[in-house]
Amino acid sequence: MAYQLQLEGVSCNGCVNKIRQQIQQRDSDGDIQVDLDSLQAEVNSRLALNEVLEVINQLGYPACELASVPHHRIQLQLDGLSCNGCVNKIRQQIQQQDSDGDIQVDLDSQEAEVISRLAETEVIALISSLGYPAERLALTPQTRSTEGNNGQKVEPLPITEAESVATPDPTMESSVATEAANDTAGAAVQLALSGLTCAACVNSVQKALDAVPGVVKADINFANRTAQVSGTAADKALIQAVVAAGYGAEAIQDPELLEQQQQRQRQQEMNQKRRHSLLALGLGLPMMVWGMVFGMAVETPTQQLGWGLVGLLTVAVMVYCGGHFFTGAWKTLRNRSANMDSLIALGTGSAWLYSMLVVLFPELLPPQSRGLYFEASALIIGLVNLGQVLELRARGQTQQAIRGLLDLQPKRARVLRDGVEQELAVELVQPGDLIRLRTGETVAVDGEVEQGEGLLDESMLTGEPLPVVKQAGDAVAAGTMNTQGALLYRATRVGRDTVLAGIISMVQQAQNSKPPISQLADRVASVFVPVVILIALVSALLWWWLGPEPKAVYMLVSSVTVLIIACPCALGLATPISTMIGIGKAAEMGVLIRNGDALQRASEITTLVLDKTGTLTQGQPDVVELALADGVDQRQALNLIHALEKNSQHPLAAALNRFCDSQGVEQLEVQGFETLDGLGVRALTDNGQSILLGNRRLMQQQDIDLNPLADVEQRWQQQAWTQVYLAHDSRLLAMAAIADPLRQDAAPALQRLHRQGVKLVMLTGDNAASAQAVAEALTIDEYQAELLPQHKLDYVAQLQQRGEVVAMVGDGINDAPALSLADVSFAIGSGTDVAIESADVALMHDSLDGLADAVELSRATLTNIRQNLWGAFIYNSIGIPIAAGLLFPFTGMLLNPVVAGLAMSLSSVTVVTNANRLRGFRVR
Repeated sequence: MAYQLQLEGVSCNGCVNKIRQQIQQRDSDGDIQVDLDSLQAEVNSRLALNEVLEVINQLGYPACELASVPHHRIQLQLDGLSCNGCVNKIRQQIQQQDSDGDIQVDLDSQEAEVISRLAETEVIALISSLGYPAERLALTPQTRSTEGNNGQKVEPLPITEAESVATPDPTMESSVATEAANDTAGAAVQLALSGLTCAACVNSVQKALDAVPGVVKADINFANRTAQVSGTAADKALIQAVVAAGYGAEAIQDPELLEQQQQRQRQQEMNQKRRHSLLALGLGLPMMVWGMVFGMAVETPTQQLGWGLVGLLTVAVMVYCGGHFFTGAWKTLRNRSANMDSLIALGTGSAWLYSMLVVLFPELLPPQSRGLYFEASALIIGLVNLGQVLELRARGQTQQAIRGLLDLQPKRARVLRDGVEQELAVELVQPGDLIRLRTGETVAVDGEVEQGEGLLDESMLTGEPLPVVKQAGDAVAAGTMNTQGALLYRATRVGRDTVLAGIISMVQQAQNSKPPISQLADRVASVFVPVVILIALVSALLWWWLGPEPKAVYMLVSSVTVLIIACPCALGLATPISTMIGIGKAAEMGVLIRNGDALQRASEITTLVLDKTGTLTQGQPDVVELALADGVDQRQALNLIHALEKNSQHPLAAALNRFCDSQGVEQLEVQGFETLDGLGVRALTDNGQSILLGNRRLMQQQDIDLNPLADVEQRWQQQAWTQVYLAHDSRLLAMAAIADPLRQDAAPALQRLHRQGVKLVMLTGDNAASAQAVAEALTIDEYQAELLPQHKLDYVAQLQQRGEVVAMVGDGINDAPALSLADVSFAIGSGTDVAIESADVALMHDSLDGLADAVELSRATLTNIRQNLWGAFIYNSIGIPIAAGLLFPFTGMLLNPVVAGLAMSLSSVTVVTNANRLRGFRVR
């Protein structure tokens, strides 16, 4: 069992080791990990909780279960906070030391309310260490500010039952209601959007959602037409805001159902737009050919009648095939905004109206201005629809990562209830249900094995190719497959609470987030359409004032072409489409990127800071070499070592026992066993001969000659290995070198990072000799040894002051302060234990290769985004001036509106196609 405890009086690792030894005397497999800053501890032991507390309290260290420590409400005055990112950084740091802690800040007044089990002095010191000066705020309840980040009211944070008892509140019922409401504060609401056609639409929906009271942050993903909203606003209010802005929205309850629904809608939309495209092109192409061969003159009443009928047919096609452009334009106009629909509606509508003016009142225009552009209206609508068909097809390929994760979830499970096995839909499985798993079947929900044994393939979650043996007491995760054997397991987490559901949710949320690089595109998109309309008007006026005859024709063609060629759609797709594919591809590779900001920062990393123990090393001491004196039999030496250490729980003894067991030993009994503090152990054989096992000081005290293995001893000292000496009957028999071995993947992974131009720094609390040996073995650029957590924090700050973009990998406990300060934090997981919420980037594989994969993929994704943005900017920067007539003085021709429509459609397709190249990304 794992227990979370709050300790007092523990001041150093010596205290921790004293507690560990006492626990291991009662439970040989027990262990304890302590954060010496917060004095919070995690104990893993088969002992009951009251036994663990008894052991620790008897040693003079008061201890209690962490859940029983009451929360404190702390009012603070802060300084230096400029955005919600600062608040989140403080929140993450608090939650590293108190998982239930939270903070709410009014950015205007810099007043904060912290709810935490930590003492007030600890909270103030913690926040100040992050660079935000903090002091106690003395406010009465009447004068206390409750304004939120955006000026909205922020309800008090929920308090524990212990605090409620200590401070009785006569308004308990309303307090409970407030707590219930706050339980949902900050929860992300996902919406499926409809009616979005370009970046301007995204901007309109963004403004609408930001204006809803209670919204903290809203992220719109134009690529998959979804929104993710954080805050306290209700679903209904969010949907009403989107609808009022002229678009559609519905709340997402089930990601899998959403994906299926989006696939159906995408297919229906593709089929509809394909029909519209074919019909519009079917009318426009023959008209264009007719005009090229016979011309489009309106000189006789018969021609006037004929072209009038053609005009009516054209407007019917425009309404049927392009009606959504006109209705979308009308909705945005009512909301005092504009989007791509506005441009297409204005362009095609202007061409049709001008042509009908020529047909109905030809005498109002000079003969040379009586051109007809019915074919342009039809062809533009046909080509834009065709481009959207191609875009939809390409966008459908971007969701493969999510579909792959969703496909891991089985649809049904074999559940045993009341002794009867029944096959149920996985949605009906409840925690506590007993589920049967046969060979070839997939685990339906997270659970714990109660009976049987099986080989589970966890590669779909962890990337590890070898199946893992699962027996009674082992955890199993939804989505993993049983390749051999049969199991009965008890459901522990179902539905959205499973590891797989958490991964899917994280990937979806990350795909909806925007990297900072998108901010420029967002600013341009917010004014793009109005600026294009203004350019079209200015172009028309310039042609009217300065152009040659027929001025009316040149004015119409230039303005319509400007409206049609401009493409805010490509601008809107440039960032989200690449972000979706990049983060989805990362998930396929076992790299979970938390958000767009982490994606961009990971691509900019210049320095990677690594902890040593457990990150570069295996985190478990092992015997790495055994040296024997001349004439000594290895089996004899191992038998003696095992006889002395088989009952010891010391970490070095455990390493020796594992080595002896792996070599095969005989069971010997010794007499007079004695532990020599700080030296080793001593015992006697059956014939009374002395056996010694310990360090060098023990050998020197007993006058044991070490010269027979002096060369080996010197070599081991240079490698910073721990040496254990074995002597029998006053003679040195053997030496064992114990070390925390380097991970097998450490050297190649760090070499890849070096090739990527990343500087490597190792920060460790271990001794200098050990740190130097590891640094030299792995060619690490810099290292610092014997550091406390505060020293690591200071060193990361120094690196950042030099202008370095710092990423850090650590164990998340002693390294928590430095991890929170780093620009990007990495967590390396092992199987389903990966802490996907604890870091900016979580690596599901228990491998350092994921670090290099994450950096390489993030750089490839940001390069792809830049290509898309530059392509969209350059296309519009060149296309719009040419459409306005920039080349007319040199060529004597204007760009045809039909060509402009084709170019506009292809620009969006080009952006999506370029982004899809990321799907073929391979690490080098």
